[in-house]
Amino acid sequence: MPDLHANWNYPTAISLGIGRIRTLPDACKQQGMQAPLLVTDPGLAALPFIQETVDRCDAAGVRCAVFSGIRGNPTGQNVTDGVAAYHAGGHDGVIALGGGSALDAGKAVALMAGQQRPLWDFEDCGDNWLRVNEAGMAPVIAVPTTAGTGSEVGRASVITDTEQQRKRIIFHPKMVPVRVILDPELTVSLPAKITAATGMDALSHNLEAYCAPFYHPMADGIAMEGMRLVKQYLPTAVAHGQDLAARTHMLTASMMGATAFQKGLGGMHAIAHSLGALYDAHHGLLNAILMPYILKANQTAIEDRIERLSRFLALEAASFNDFLDWILALREQLGIPHSLSAIGIDTAQAARVGAMAAADPSAGGNPVAFSAERYSEIFADAVNGKL
Repeated sequence: MPDLHANWNYPTAISLGIGRIRTLPDACKQQGMQAPLLVTDPGLAALPFIQETVDRCDAAGVRCAVFSGIRGNPTGQNVTDGVAAYHAGGHDGVIALGGGSALDAGKAVALMAGQQRPLWDFEDCGDNWLRVNEAGMAPVIAVPTTAGTGSEVGRASVITDTEQQRKRIIFHPKMVPVRVILDPELTVSLPAKITAATGMDALSHNLEAYCAPFYHPMADGIAMEGMRLVKQYLPTAVAHGQDLAARTHMLTASMMGATAFQKGLGGMHAIAHSLGALYDAHHGLLNAILMPYILKANQTAIEDRIERLSRFLALEAASFNDFLDWILALREQLGIPHSLSAIGIDTAQAARVGAMAAADPSAGGNPVAFSAERYSEIFADAVNGKL
């Protein structure tokens, strides 16, 4: 196994390697954190390694407390509760540790720590981000335990507005964590099904960024290599969870997807965000199921790009149909369902899903400007498994 340790500063400072979690106390000190709030999810909070992490920080003179009151799709109330815990504990920074939900919640808590306006005032619409009091933002160190969302290098958080039953993207350029620790040992215990769903989420980020109709060759290059890493290492990470090389490469592919999608996302995420808000379903799994349906709907606009991508990925034939066949075969290999009905979603709210998807910010990056009606049709096809 080659040496898979590195220090990167793109798009932020990144420490990659086995055992790097042990550098967390020093990372806190380097960022001026003496009393960080560790934001994680309830499942991780119950595991011994969280207490071990807190104890390691305490032993180094870094007073650390845990907040774990967040849902799988974090809500505005979760963020409010986290900010209250931040102030009650006299904290001076945030450690966001966990999967996408913990990372998004942690970043939102850090943003809101010193704001007077409500959370939704910073939704990613127009120039709302200019409303943020930057001096009130707390620094964030991000430690992902899944390889999927790439939220550790993202400049936004996806938070559910439970009153309106929709997901909102909260954005500010300085929401990107000041330090990222990528330690593959933290991902080896992830169940195969979650490894598969989160890995397909990483693929969806890279793929939609690559297909977004904007000029950003840096993002395109990152996305292509991210997809190559997924193709080569996701099946191994699912089948052999203890393979640290595969886990390392998937953490990297995940981070690359979130770096690339600064270019844009698309219809997969537009529908997935809507379904996540309405059904509280797993985001990565939704993207994995929706992927071939959105690809097929976009075919005329992306065929040339997909052919080029197919050659880069060394598929047997460089055509759109062969790429689609590879996606379908990969999903089957990983145990991803073919239809949304397989995870309990029906077409009862098809019109609402279509309207929500068309209004979602991610829709702006789709290669084709679908109407709400077209999004409803694509959603219905995905429910029924009609490709």
